[in-house]
Amino acid sequence: MSAATTVRSHGPRPDPLGVLSIADLRRRSSIKWQRYPPDVLPLWVAEMDVLPASPVTDAVNQVMARGETGYSYSALEYPEALGHFAARRWDWEVDPERCRTVSGVLLGYYELLKAITRPGGRVVVNTPGYGPLFELPGHLGLGVVEAPLTADHRIDVAALRSAFEGHGGVRPGVYVLCNPHNPTGTVHRADELSAVADLAGAYGVRVISDEILAPLVLPGATHVPYLSVAGTEDAFALYSASKAWNLSGLKAAVTVAGSESAVDLRHLPPDMLYGLSHVGVKADVAALLHAGEWLDDLLVALDGNRRLLTGLVERHLPGVRLRAPEGAYLAWLDCRDVPRLEDDPAGFFLGHARVALSPGDEFGAGGTGHARLNFATNPEILTEALYRMGAAVNL
Repeated sequence: MSAATTVRSHGPRPDPLGVLSIADLRRRSSIKWQRYPPDVLPLWVAEMDVLPASPVTDAVNQVMARGETGYSYSALEYPEALGHFAARRWDWEVDPERCRTVSGVLLGYYELLKAITRPGGRVVVNTPGYGPLFELPGHLGLGVVEAPLTADHRIDVAALRSAFEGHGGVRPGVYVLCNPHNPTGTVHRADELSAVADLAGAYGVRVISDEILAPLVLPGATHVPYLSVAGTEDAFALYSASKAWNLSGLKAAVTVAGSESAVDLRHLPPDMLYGLSHVGVKADVAALLHAGEWLDDLLVALDGNRRLLTGLVERHLPGVRLRAPEGAYLAWLDCRDVPRLEDDPAGFFLGHARVALSPGDEFGAGGTGHARLNFATNPEILTEALYRMGAAVNL
């Protein structure tokens, strides 16, 4: 049965991750399926193997049918849609007047750093952590201070305090929080976020919270928006529908400011609005307002794949440690206890198992001996990949 026929069939809604076969996916032209040769199973970049939600497809088709391929216009359409979603899902009120639309979360992060720092300043980032959060400050003449997470991938308050205190007489001005965390999948609790807010207030550190993965919190955990916590009035948060609805190729995002930091939005370049993808805005708005049912189905499927992956690691890679992620679809594999994997597990699995993972070294200090695995794929592909990986290790 074709993917299109499956989507149109009656009865229970299909597993979004089980619709596309490997043959369907091999026809994709995006980087996930084109970077490596056809014999490699790609479980690396944060892209899901799903079809778009119908409301998103309909919105994009309508835009194209009208020939609306020009510049984006409404500055409030996206923030208002985010506000509706946040109120339903997180019981959090977003003020659209304290928002700015931008063409992506990373660009929003970069421009916020430009607006609230000076060259020579420092930015605190948790390790392991998403690579670009380390890289972008350097382009602005900013140093990076690494604050390791605890062994169970939670915020280490003592390490964060040490980072905020500074070294050599220089204190950092910004802490970038990843909530939920990439690559470990940790979903920060309210008490942890309150501790961050207290420390940031005590040391005069501004917080930028990357919450692009927020809609993807899995059963057993709850997303707490950082700006909903007391003491975050001078902070910022960054949101996009791109990860949760698999729309990374349609660039659009929202910067949300706390009540005291809204004034800083005036320092963002005014032409950022025109750098938005108009199609991306329409797609994200449709996702946030009309594709909640699709997201619910996806979360069920991701939870199933999370449990499947845990069992497959135990069966095929018993020396590899995996702490089941609480959010998103990224698993952080600790391979340091397996002699053949301790230096470069991603390189080993690519060369010997023909499975592509993201190398742990891309995620800062402590990444050696680790690899990030994307489990947002067809369960049959995930099963085959872990079988290959186990067979390669046990040769």
